[in-house]
Order: sequence, then structure tokens, then C-alpha cells
Amino acid sequence: MHNLLLLDTSVGSLNKGDDIIMECTRKELSFLLKDNYELTLPTHVSPFHWYQVFRNSLYVQTFSNCKYKFVGGSNILIPQLLTHLPQWNINLLNYQPMKGSILVGVGAGQGAEGPINCYTKYIYTHLLNANCFHSVRDERTKKYMERLGLKAINTGCVTMWMLTPEFCRMIPTHKSDKVVFTLTYIPNIDKRDQELIDILCNNYKHVYFWPQGYMDLNYLSRYKGIDAINILQASKDAYDDYLSNNDTDYVGTRLHGGIYAMRHKRRAIIISIDERARAINVKNHLNCIEKKDIHNLEDMINSSFPTSVVMDYEAINDWKSQFEVYDV
Repeated sequence: MHNLLLLDTSVGSLNKGDDIIMECTRKELSFLLKDNYELTLPTHVSPFHWYQVFRNSLYVQTFSNCKYKFVGGSNILIPQLLTHLPQWNINLLNYQPMKGSILVGVGAGQGAEGPINCYTKYIYTHLLNANCFHSVRDERTKKYMERLGLKAINTGCVTMWMLTPEFCRMIPTHKSDKVVFTLTYIPNIDKRDQELIDILCNNYKHVYFWPQGYMDLNYLSRYKGIDAINILQASKDAYDDYLSNNDTDYVGTRLHGGIYAMRHKRRAIIISIDERARAINVKNHLNCIEKKDIHNLEDMINSSFPTSVVMDYEAINDWKSQFEVYDV
């Protein structure tokens, strides 16, 4: 039995989508985790104080010497680590125990096409495993990794690996009487979000809202016509329970809220608002609609359409199979 380290992107997160990502990461790594001892460290908050790393205690050495170290998904790579709040809270003084980390369905954040400064490149190239192929969620992240001089395979987001053609055929093609939706908090009111709420209330008998982000419920309260909307508890378990026990559609701006619905065999329409859904949709064919095209949503809701997610299972299997070959 070996120690395996799972770098948990849900600890300290303001987004319950990271809980979904970690559930799926553990499921897809079960072929390794089941026969080994799982250790965890957070990514959103600092895993060690610099002094702990400097002392190199037995505790720190235990994490440093794990056979494999996996980073569970999320939008964790950024072009500039010299920021007040990096998605992965690492710096020159605390990254050493995580050296050899391997990415699992990870994405690159906004600005990844731009220049990478020397500090950021130094940390990533010394932190991430140079021998293994990393699993990334889209082509733009793959190109980012290659610019760092590292090897990557576009496996798609780890939350989507179970969405086989056979599974997708079990997802309904027609509208349900119920819908659960999400919004993404922004500082100002967006008239397109009011239009979204109005469309859902006019086309479904029962409307539910899941606050995936910590400010999303507050954001919903700014809009009109919300009195009849049922509010779900802001937890992955509550969302899981709702999806498991209701014949429902999903419509919303939260990418992983939509993917999680599909994992429960629910028809989903994902409203693209940033590079995450757009970049994944290019290869994996989610049922997406751009927010600027929200006026077309009603027709899409009332139409019949299949869920035909396209996943590269050869790439996924290639990525998994390397752990029978490489040592960190």
C-alpha cells in the first residue's frame, strides 16, 4: 500500500461546483485510491507555512513522499501567480511538498493565451510532474501546458468522463414539467438574467433554484417574479437529492451544475458566459446557448434534442494507463 496525495480544490472554495469536481475525481481515480492510502491537502488555501517546509518535519515529508499527487480539476492554472488570490495558493516558499503533482481534468483560467511571467513558469515547471502526461479539460489548456514544456492530454473535464454515448441515450429529449436553474453572481443587474427567469417561469410548472456560488442567492433576490421559485439548500448533497428524486430539466449559467444534472440523466441546457463552457463545448458538444442569444432559449426549451456529449475515451484510457508504467 502506497500513500497517494489528492489536492482538493473544494476546500476553501466559494463554489459548490468544486465539490462536484472532487466527487468525480475520486470516482475516476478509484482504480488507484481503492488499494492505497489517500491523503489530502487544500489548493485554495495554503497547505503549509513556509517555516514548516523549511523545517522539513516527518509530517511534511509524508506528503512530499507520496507515490502519486493528483490535482482535482477546477480552473486552477493561471498565467500570473503573482496575484493576491491565486486559484492554487502556492508560492516559492511552500510548493516543495507538492512537487510531482499530476493534473486531472484541469483547466486554465482567463488570460491563459497571454504571456506567462518567469515566476509563474518557474513554479509550475518545478511543481508539476515532467514525466507523466497531465489530463486537461480542453485544447487551450493543453496549449498552455505545452508552452510550459510539459506533456498534456485533452481528456475533457473529469466530471464528463462517465457521459458515454450509451449513458447519454438515457437522458430525456423532451421538456419536463420541472426545471432547476442557476445564475452566476455579478455586481450589477443583467437584463438577460431577468429574461432567463421570465422564460423559465412561463414555460415550467415548477421552478427551482440551486445557489451553486456563495453570492448567487443574493443575486437572484435582485430580480422580479421570483416569489414562486423554490430555493434548494446550497449544498452538493441537496442538489444530488433533488436531481435523484425529480423528473427535471436543468437550465443555467453554472457549467458543473449542468454537467451534474446530466450525470443524473437529466436534460440540461448550459448558458455559456465564459471560456470554460465555450472551450469544452468546442470538442465535447454540450447543449450550450450563448447568454447573448438568450432570446432563443424558449424555442430550445420547447424543442426536442438529444444529449450527445463527445468524449475521447482513448485519450482518457491512455492517461489512466500510464500509472502502470511511470513512477513519480
